[in-house]
Amino acid sequence: MFVVKNAWKSVTRNKGRNMLIIVIVTIIAAAATIGLSIRQAAATARSSGLDNTTVTAQISLDRGKLISESREQSKSDSDSSDASAKPDFDAMRSALADKQFSLADYQKYAKASSAVKSTYYMETTGLAATDDFQPVTDSSGSDSSSSSGSSNMKDSSDTAGTDNGNRQDEQPGVPDGQMGDVAGSKDGAGMVSGDFSLIGFSSDEAVANASNGSFTMVKGKVFGYDASSDGDAIISKSLADFNDLKVGDTISVADVNDSDTTYKLTIVGIYKNSTDSNQQLGGPMRSTASDPANAIYTSVSTLKSMELDADSDSNSAAQLNYTYVCSSKSDYETFAKDVKKAGLGNDYTVSSADVENYESSLVPLDNLSKFALTLLVVVLAVGAVVLVVITLLNVRERKYEIGVLTAIGVNKIKVAAQFTLELLIVTMIGLAVGAGVGAVASVPVSNQLLASQIEQQQSQQSSQREQFGRNMDKPGDPNGDAAATDSSGSGNSNGSANTRQSNDTKPQQPRQNGPDGMMGRAVDYVSSVNTTVDLKVVGQLLLVGLGLTLVAALVAVVFVLRYEPLQILADRS
Repeated sequence: MFVVKNAWKSVTRNKGRNMLIIVIVTIIAAAATIGLSIRQAAATARSSGLDNTTVTAQISLDRGKLISESREQSKSDSDSSDASAKPDFDAMRSALADKQFSLADYQKYAKASSAVKSTYYMETTGLAATDDFQPVTDSSGSDSSSSSGSSNMKDSSDTAGTDNGNRQDEQPGVPDGQMGDVAGSKDGAGMVSGDFSLIGFSSDEAVANASNGSFTMVKGKVFGYDASSDGDAIISKSLADFNDLKVGDTISVADVNDSDTTYKLTIVGIYKNSTDSNQQLGGPMRSTASDPANAIYTSVSTLKSMELDADSDSNSAAQLNYTYVCSSKSDYETFAKDVKKAGLGNDYTVSSADVENYESSLVPLDNLSKFALTLLVVVLAVGAVVLVVITLLNVRERKYEIGVLTAIGVNKIKVAAQFTLELLIVTMIGLAVGAGVGAVASVPVSNQLLASQIEQQQSQQSSQREQFGRNMDKPGDPNGDAAATDSSGSGNSNGSANTRQSNDTKPQQPRQNGPDGMMGRAVDYVSSVNTTVDLKVVGQLLLVGLGLTLVAALVAVVFVLRYEPLQILADRS
């Protein structure tokens, strides 16, 4: 009780010095509160940002690994040490072809995990124009249109056939070297030969995630998915207007390899793309089949009846995209573990464009978190040094008081405890004030710093595009740089980030074909953060305050224990 009374009297008596300590601790506490809140928000966003959001998953063939292994095996078989020796292309193609998944393979892994909420898939193949049914083209694309159904397309189809029918271009969201065979890639199929792309869907969920993006029906209705609807299809309004077609008409399309083989489809609906129907791949890869306006939608049952599905031996160029839908990121991680247990080989990987896109959106927040950690360390280090110096001066000023107390019989340990208690009282007051200031300032300060990080990230991307000297987006493209980012956010919780991820169960709309499909759309970064100070931050702040107090008090204890009372009094006289 003696120690407590003396400590409180000393605190109230030395107001100036203690006010200085309170101000210093307040600044430290406010900075620490903001830094801790930012770090907690970043950790929460990464760990639970997708907990209530539907996540799609894909099984991908690691082509890079297979090609590398085949190349090494080829060198070993030929006993050649020449690094420039011509690789065995046939062996590499064979290795890739043997690893392709069929529809049954994908379905097997869907049944292997209870974390799969639903599945859907789409199959894409190319068709050629006939005299009565022509693709939508502009003047610059007429040449590609006229040649798309000829021998060039046959060559392309033959090339696709080397991969056993599941050939795909590299998809966004797949690690480097893992090109193609991306089950259910949300960016749709790769390049399709021919004049039209015929896309078969397994369900309404697959249609909602069409590779060409969202669309609305303007006439008729969407086809069914069973055998009774075989031959039913819907076409774009642009394609219908170009060929003067209406609901109920029948169209005739040809096989890309054999113009004498034709297929009949009945138009049951006409749709309109929600995005620019003229978006398509530019440059040497341009083809009319890649234009969303030339996409014909039907059911996978129709493709099977026409023997144009991916499992058909007669159509080696068909592409199968299979998607697994999970209710959350944790379910996605469970699915990845389950399929490995079910026998998925090391030549395959499980990936999610949703997860990878979300993690990419956290880059500015992660950078801000690193900055906050650096700031926190610097502030605490400087604050600790300042407190130690002030405590040292305080002890030296009160040296005579220490000598008197110890001379009249007060234990040195009690004197040291008094100094420690004084510092603790003042520090706790500063922490309380600093926590309040930090709580008020954390949200606006954090969002301002985050906005700066986002601007810096976008500036780097813009600089990179300028450095390459080209931009595949067309002038006036609604998905170009003008729409690169959206600063709005929705849904927040304590210590969590606001993002455009919705909490409903519908998978996010995929990116479009064309420039966006090739280069990937600009990342929609996490644009705001709700750094609310909760009990966890308060607890961490309390530990910070206790740590600073102990460091400063240790100096006081050391000096108090070193002092000899008689020597102090003698020096005083």
